[in-house]
Amino acid sequence: MTQLPMFGQPPDTPTAKPAGDQAVTLQVLITVKAAPNPSEKYGETVCVAGLSLDHDRPGWIRLYPINFRELGPDASFAKYDVVTVEAVPARQDSRQESWRPRMPTLKVGKHLTKWSHRRPWIDPAISEHTTMCRLVRGATMSTQSLALIRPKRITALRITRHQGWSKAQQAKIDSYVGQLDLFENEDRTPLRAPRFAGTYHYECEERDCNGHKQGFIDWEFVAFQIRNLRGMNDADAAQLLEQRFLREVCGPDREVAFYVGNVAAHPRTFSVLGVYWPPRSVPR
Repeated sequence: MTQLPMFGQPPDTPTAKPAGDQAVTLQVLITVKAAPNPSEKYGETVCVAGLSLDHDRPGWIRLYPINFRELGPDASFAKYDVVTVEAVPARQDSRQESWRPRMPTLKVGKHLTKWSHRRPWIDPAISEHTTMCRLVRGATMSTQSLALIRPKRITALRITRHQGWSKAQQAKIDSYVGQLDLFENEDRTPLRAPRFAGTYHYECEERDCNGHKQGFIDWEFVAFQIRNLRGMNDADAAQLLEQRFLREVCGPDREVAFYVGNVAAHPRTFSVLGVYWPPRSVPR
């Protein structure tokens, strides 16, 4: 069994990308799989992120684009898998954590199944000095764009009907599907918009925090809808989503932290990319 390297808290200032476009081999503990978005070239693309396990490149890593439809059984991976992949710095994305993976080189290693296996590597990434307010206040194109932050109080998970794809997103889907005759053996099923969108309302650990409202764009949130909401009316479906992602995942028996990330074009706009929710070690 591969021994994972251990290190402390990721640096507040992201490690700068190397100059040039030479590929670098990255070892990453995957912690985030965002919901898929339309792509003209791939049909759909997913952004994943995680913690670097390389001593000379500590901190967060963002890998994009990834097309899970095209991954073979040996290359498909999940949250809390350790992956090794060659990647080049994402030059069209100024965020220091962003890399473009060369997917044929991806290898899936160890999976951290239990919370007790994950905590030694994930818990050090939570810093009392890194609050959501501070991330937003200091956000620029080159500052920290990924983090794991501890909410002081979660007040709501608002469930609303998804507005559907934008015109630009739908145009990408139409263009992708329209290429069917050229790629007859490929799966060109159009990507469907999720039925519901979710927004977490919470306060961070900043003393004067006025609250945050951030979209919840975890793949698990979308997958749960596909698996569990068929045939349910909107009210019952929304209640089930709140039960799962607010009262269970963010329940009082969990030590909750949010994986957050910003938008490249709008550095001060952050979303909740996923929830870290190990059992509470000391009861409230």
